[in-house]
Amino acid sequence: MDAVRAAAVYARVSSDQTGQQLAVTRQLEDCRKLAAERGWVVAEEYVDNDISAFRGKQRPAYERMLADIAAGVRDGVLVYNTDRLTRRPIELEEFTLVCEAAGVRSFATVTADIDLGNDDGMFMARVLAAVAAKESGRKSERLRRKAQQNAEAGRPNGGHLRPFGYESDRVTVNEAEAVLIREVVDRFLAGESLHSLAVWLESTGVPTTGGRPWHTSTLRQMLISARIAGLRSHKGVVVGDAVWEPIITPVQREQVIAAVERKRVSGRRVPRRYLLSGLLRCGKCGSRLYSARRETTRRYVCMSGPDHRGCGKLTVVAEPVEEWLAAAALYRLDTPGLTDRVAGLSDADERLSSLTAQLQAAQAKREELASMWAADEISRTEWSAARAPIEARIEQAEKELSRLRSTDSLATLVGRGKELEAEWEALTLARQVAIIQAVLDYATILPGTPGTRTVDPSRIVPEWRD
Repeated sequence: MDAVRAAAVYARVSSDQTGQQLAVTRQLEDCRKLAAERGWVVAEEYVDNDISAFRGKQRPAYERMLADIAAGVRDGVLVYNTDRLTRRPIELEEFTLVCEAAGVRSFATVTADIDLGNDDGMFMARVLAAVAAKESGRKSERLRRKAQQNAEAGRPNGGHLRPFGYESDRVTVNEAEAVLIREVVDRFLAGESLHSLAVWLESTGVPTTGGRPWHTSTLRQMLISARIAGLRSHKGVVVGDAVWEPIITPVQREQVIAAVERKRVSGRRVPRRYLLSGLLRCGKCGSRLYSARRETTRRYVCMSGPDHRGCGKLTVVAEPVEEWLAAAALYRLDTPGLTDRVAGLSDADERLSSLTAQLQAAQAKREELASMWAADEISRTEWSAARAPIEARIEQAEKELSRLRSTDSLATLVGRGKELEAEWEALTLARQVAIIQAVLDYATILPGTPGTRTVDPSRIVPEWRD
């Protein structure tokens, strides 16, 4: 066999949880030693770290090595073992065809001598590839089963980064971060947007556990996760209680999920600029008032035309109305009536948990029914007949859950009117809006003197939430 003057060394490891590339380093060291023993000159080392060769994922270094072999710039290949090259028989055949076309017959492994240039060598390589594929399948199944067992036992899974709110053991609560999570949950349930909360988290100087800035998507994923509620999920489904302590309650998590869904369905994307947008009605025709600016004056106006259908005959200056309703809303938070209402929320929480369980059971039944139809265990007629009552139960539960969750935001605000009043100017607009919406359904603005820049409080008729 001709001397090898431009060998390719290939190294790969499927999973590198430390990120230190220790496994591929050992492979490279052993391959260099074998190259020296055989007198092969290594032209380049190709490394794919933390990439599986069983699932068919793209391997950049491997693809580059094949291209170099095909181009005739590599005359030999060195790997630690054939399963480092590939664990898929079909991929081995592709590799062999590329080598044959390029005239490359020199192939060596640290663990065994294989000559791809003869039938015996190819037979041995195919056997080893088949064994590697079977072992990978077994290993994957073992890992899946282990992950499922860990989930059912409530134990944490692995990963490169610790979850926010917990220490590196993934079980001990990080109290400083837990305080932030609880405040974010309270404010989100009170109506504040994920965007404004992500901005607020950034302002605290506390980054994500990966050291990256907070984004809306990152925050949303954390808030809807089962983990912070002390629950263990597997493949997106909650399978039971976790071994770690919760940061928020499971009921709060359900409330967060419902709030996220409501915001997704509403599709509101335009940033709010007026405190009372959508909360004011015309005292002449009952239509909604819209925010509008004329020169330097902010106003709420009743708009006519096909898009608005108002009378177009009422305008009110924004600032005094906003000041009056904000003060009234904050005052209302400290009234005995709201305190009594919140005192009864524990019963609502129990009802919420019960409804959530009913909804999940109905959804599971619907999925089971779909599986039976897909497996031809029932006919389409039977599927339709059984599906109708299940869908009715789901719709009813969702409606009642929506009604109960509409009162959740008050729990974090009642009794804090004076406190919020003192810090009102420092709050974000989103936070101010959330507080007012917690107690105010809408307010009607009655007609007043045209052209006036002040507002008679008697013109403002609020409709408070029950």
